[in-house]
Amino acid sequence: MKVVIQRVENASVKVEDQTVGEIGKGLLVLVGFEKDDQEDTEKKIKFISEKIVNLRIFEDSHGKMNLSVKDIKGSLLVISNFTLAGSVKKGRRPSFDNTLSGEKARDFYNKFVNFLKKINIPVREVKCDAHMKIELINDGPVTFIFEK
Repeated sequence: MKVVIQRVENASVKVEDQTVGEIGKGLLVLVGFEKDDQEDTEKKIKFISEKIVNLRIFEDSHGKMNLSVKDIKGSLLVISNFTLAGSVKKGRRPSFDNTLSGEKARDFYNKFVNFLKKINIPVREVKCDAHMKIELINDGPVTFIFEK
């Protein structure tokens, strides 16, 4: 499981010129699943979800990264991104041999989103397999990558 989070002032996703998800201040979360995520799936999802919502990456009144997305009452925009699980180690074309796709990936994505919602954070999810256009204002920039 690979996750990229970006601290944003706002973010939105369009499919065929139609907005399918948007948030104000919060985190843009891109998630990709790998074949080995089929082991300990629930444990991985719980660990990363709790890490995302409790990570202190928003500035407090002294300008220090000391507040979480929960603390600022921010939102999450969660987007499935299978290319995160791709590899560019060999050759010039990405390999997606280890990428989990299809129904299993959708199932894991739904579990991930549902777990985040149980933590009481506003979550906007993008469930389509279509070509997307993502607009965001990255605040910082602040970007982190998680692998579990």
